[in-house]
Amino acid sequence: MSRTETVHSPFDGRVVGEVAVASVADAEIAISQAAKAFESWRRTPANIRATILMKAAQLADERSEAIAQIISAENGKSLVEARGEASRSGEIIRLAAFEGSQLYGHTLPLDANKGTGLEKLGFTLRQPVGVVVAISPFNYPALLVLHKIAPALAVGNSVVLKPARTTPLTALALAQCFYDAGLPEGVLQVITGSGATLGDALVMDSRVRKVSFTGSTATGTHIASVAGVKKLSLELGSSCPVVVLDDADIEYAANAVALGGYINAGQVCISVQRVIVHEKVMADFIAALKPKVEAIVVGDPSAESTKVGTLISEAEALRVESSIAQAINDGAKLITGGERTGTIISPAIITEVNPLASIAQDELFGPAVAISSATSATEAIALANNTAYGLGAGIFTKNTDFAIQAAREIDAGIIHINWTPLWRADLMPYGGLKSSGVGKEGVRSTVEEMTEEKTIILHGRPW
Repeated sequence: MSRTETVHSPFDGRVVGEVAVASVADAEIAISQAAKAFESWRRTPANIRATILMKAAQLADERSEAIAQIISAENGKSLVEARGEASRSGEIIRLAAFEGSQLYGHTLPLDANKGTGLEKLGFTLRQPVGVVVAISPFNYPALLVLHKIAPALAVGNSVVLKPARTTPLTALALAQCFYDAGLPEGVLQVITGSGATLGDALVMDSRVRKVSFTGSTATGTHIASVAGVKKLSLELGSSCPVVVLDDADIEYAANAVALGGYINAGQVCISVQRVIVHEKVMADFIAALKPKVEAIVVGDPSAESTKVGTLISEAEALRVESSIAQAINDGAKLITGGERTGTIISPAIITEVNPLASIAQDELFGPAVAISSATSATEAIALANNTAYGLGAGIFTKNTDFAIQAAREIDAGIIHINWTPLWRADLMPYGGLKSSGVGKEGVRSTVEEMTEEKTIILHGRPW
């Protein structure tokens, strides 16, 4: 990798660091080294793998502030949010170390099969898949890297990691924790550069047995079409709905939406994008939400008082600004926010949104919440389902009947009762329905996705 490129702050354009730019030939070398390293790593006892990961977790804890500074600088999120993200890194690695050492199989009741007696014994074993390609996005450059690589390494896979081009420094800092903890050479390879250049070379290689990708639905669809016969986990786009029924605690719901719609400048797959409010409480909900959103401090990510920083690039800020303007042109009403200064957009509330408008149907990935009305719980659930996506959803109600109906009827991989979709525990299954993807993350689920199950039959002679 002879070429390099600089990483710039999306806030003020300053140079944050420099990284190598990988070529297709470099990707080939990385996969070759990972395939070679896998042969010994897969045979390393689970307790030794876990010991290395536990050391890496300790190093991630010790380096948490430094990693947070890198996240904030290259991503543009507030230092407050970056510290929260970095502080979870060690915990994810520890959780992976534990779950990766607990690869239980199960026995098979073969004598339940007609004609089979007690002369056979059946059981299952789990083993690592092999070489894993992990492709991570910019919005959570620590957490979404670790949710892929830590479980993969814990169960004995080797990994080639391709982080987002805009946020490679965080991935490299985390990888250094694993290297310094004693991870054998070649088990974790990090290559940086253009996804357009490297993507197909990584996912199409027959030595790669698993691809874990987080990003756009369009790119995920392409990966699925070219990857060939291998395991895929694709965490893709979303347009997450929140339903506020007429019996909800309005102040509580407004507070939750003010948090869930604007964290990381709305650049979160499970950010609140659509709020579907019962018409009886619409005025009260907007009155409660508006001052909370206007109180969000936006600006310099490094300032201790800043709650919401920049979008990842000016191009993304221009796209979001244009989406808000289009919604207004389509007949919606801007209640507050939406002003752009460089890469910063002030948190916006848009009301009277047609549920079929693009700002409700397409993933926005920006700091704006679109509010539509519904006349009943049934209509609200129908509107919640009325997009191609199905990652997360939330419903606010005091009625258990409505909550159960929502849990059964809303087509989303994660449904929150009396909270917004923007909440995640690292151990829980995480993944969507419909165009939001296939497969599950969450450390225990990822361990399953990163392993293969074999069935073993011992044949004896009848007594």
